Amino acid sequence: MNPFQSFVDGSKNAVEVVVGLLPHLAAMFLVIEVVVASGLSSHIATFISPAFGLVGVPSELSLLILTKPFSGSASLVILEELLKTHGADGHIGRTASVIMASSDTLFFILTVYFAKTKVKRFWLVVPIALLGNIFAAIVASNISNLL
Repeated sequence: MNPFQSFVDGSKNAVEVVVGLLPHLAAMFLVIEVVVASGLSSHIATFISPAFGLVGVPSELSLLILTKPFSGSASLVILEELLKTHGADGHIGRTASVIMASSDTLFFILTVYFAKTKVKRFWLVVPIALLGNIFAAIVASNISNLL
């Protein structure tokens, strides 16, 4: 086995995978940009913030919880504003920091993974993953409140 040739072959395959992913990623980024630019995400966050309040999550965190699965950079901007407004040592700042550190841009990961696999029933993964993120935010908020 020639290690150099194996490396070259692997590099060729990687380029093919990246090129195959580009249309999927472009579509995902376009949808995210439209939702954020239209203000739809802010309206949804305002609408669901009372439900978050019932389970111990401050309404100020609603937009962060909704944005994080879609866009890491947009959620960083939201985190920055939360930390400027509420400080890093308060309940909101701590909880926002935990949410940012413990969740990921779900739709990016799912787009990359499902674009190259033969999984047929991937539609179940999205709501389960989103519920997991929401549950993690609820737990983070309630534990942070105890500290």
